[in-house]
Amino acid sequence: MKLLILTDGIHPFVIGGMQKHSFYLAKNLAEQGHSITLVHCVDATKKLPTATELEEVFGTNAISNIEFIGLKFPSPSWYPGHYLKESYIYSRLAFDMLKDRLNTFDFIYSKGFTAWYFLERKNKGTNMPPVSVKFHGYEMFQIPANFKSRLHNMILKSPVLWINQHVDYIFSYGGKITGIIQSLGIASEKIIEIPTGIESSWRAEKIKEQTDIIRFAFVGRFERRKGVEELTEALRTLKDECNFRFDFIGPIPPSVKVKSDKIVYHGSISNKNEIQTILDECQVLVVPSHSEGMPNVIMEGMARGLAILATDVGAVKSVVDDKNGWFVEAGDAHALKQLLSDIIALDVHTVRQKRIQSLERIKLFFWDQIAVHTASEISKRL
Repeated sequence: MKLLILTDGIHPFVIGGMQKHSFYLAKNLAEQGHSITLVHCVDATKKLPTATELEEVFGTNAISNIEFIGLKFPSPSWYPGHYLKESYIYSRLAFDMLKDRLNTFDFIYSKGFTAWYFLERKNKGTNMPPVSVKFHGYEMFQIPANFKSRLHNMILKSPVLWINQHVDYIFSYGGKITGIIQSLGIASEKIIEIPTGIESSWRAEKIKEQTDIIRFAFVGRFERRKGVEELTEALRTLKDECNFRFDFIGPIPPSVKVKSDKIVYHGSISNKNEIQTILDECQVLVVPSHSEGMPNVIMEGMARGLAILATDVGAVKSVVDDKNGWFVEAGDAHALKQLLSDIIALDVHTVRQKRIQSLERIKLFFWDQIAVHTASEISKRL
């Protein structure tokens, strides 16, 4: 197949879960022989990756089947909702680059708002192949963490709804994400459920045995919806009551950090081997988010043999259940503290069994399989 993939950036040149998904999807589809035209971008202040840099990350097997179109994302403005204007402009830039070639593609796979202008033109009669969209978590339709998040969500809802109503197909991670899409009045036959994936190289051969104390890990940005505030509140009291270690990977501001020799803040780490080394010393990954899609960090934690403590949001329950983890109510710091305390008190065997389940279950989500599944679902609709 000949596929046009519209993205708002690709890993590792742009940081984020959507960008990782875009990179691995394009890479694996190309490795399987599909012809990919990949539109990507970087911040207006940064340089686009060179051909050499792209070849280094995609590899020789994929690169021969990918045409790269790199654009600069428009510079941000100061007013609320400016991201929508910039996203619309970016979509129009991509359309202008491709408008004379659209009929050469079999299918358009778009991320977020990237197909916005394409859909406007299609609605006005421009001939093009089926257009699909992937919004990942639909966080704007999930319960917001605070008032600021609620206002942000309100701004996004209308254009997201319009795009969902005008695309031919919508990709969903499943779980509560599909329920959200259906609640928007979208017919079930337009929804394609496919989970996210992870590279098989992420999977550890076996789990490392727990030592004298249990170790937890958090991996992510300091963002309100990630639940760092509730986790910090829980740790402030837990540190005086229990023996444990907690490792934070990510840019946590000094003002938020809890002072304790039981808690280690590693800062931002992008090197895969360094992240794996830290996770391999831990037993439980903590993901206390208020809203999510299908977090890459959960896939990565499972691949290293960690049990998962998470909230029941997005499509998390597609990969986590009581066999490989625990659930806590989003936004409840007291319940989170109590669950952490309960896990610390568990015997090593109980935690180990959940970790083994994670390591086995992750085999179902390797990217080569996800790419085959994606291509199969697309081909059914051509």
